[in-house]
Amino acid sequence: MTRPEAWQLLTEFTRSESLRKHALAVEAALRHYAPHFGGDPEVWALTGLLHDFDYERWPDPPQHTRAGARILRERGVDEEIVGAILSHAEWNWSEYPLDRPLRKTLFAVDELCGFITAVAHVRPERLTGMTAASVRKKMKQKSFAAAVKREDIERGATLLGLPLDEHITRVITALQGVAPELGFA
Repeated sequence: MTRPEAWQLLTEFTRSESLRKHALAVEAALRHYAPHFGGDPEVWALTGLLHDFDYERWPDPPQHTRAGARILRERGVDEEIVGAILSHAEWNWSEYPLDRPLRKTLFAVDELCGFITAVAHVRPERLTGMTAASVRKKMKQKSFAAAVKREDIERGATLLGLPLDEHITRVITALQGVAPELGFA
């Protein structure tokens, strides 16, 4: 599947602008991480772009991810991408464990992208000048972006074998590279 085909699929199933921007953020983070783990940046980016494309239609587990996986397989999407998308949901871990670099990294960046985006929305300078320390400070405020699981952010860094601050910094850098697409021009 090409990037334009993936974007078309995403927009066919996802009407929410915020979910589309989340997909773009995760795409950027995975593209950024791919060389670090010897992955193909295009495959990793497509995984990020498509990881939640089915969420609006099937938000409840286990339909979310599984309904999308069926559609992706019908369209001939590489099984590496489908398996990674399935693995980012806990209910699929027995069959699709977090045992490969792409799977670990998708899990590691998903919640963090959402959290960093939330932080950017409350900062006058948005992503510009954002640091890991400012993100960690917001993580301590339980009422801020309360739906984001802080333990998943911390577990993600551990899965990648990186200090939390380094992981946060890498994702900030990735999102800064697509700031206009995320609405932070």
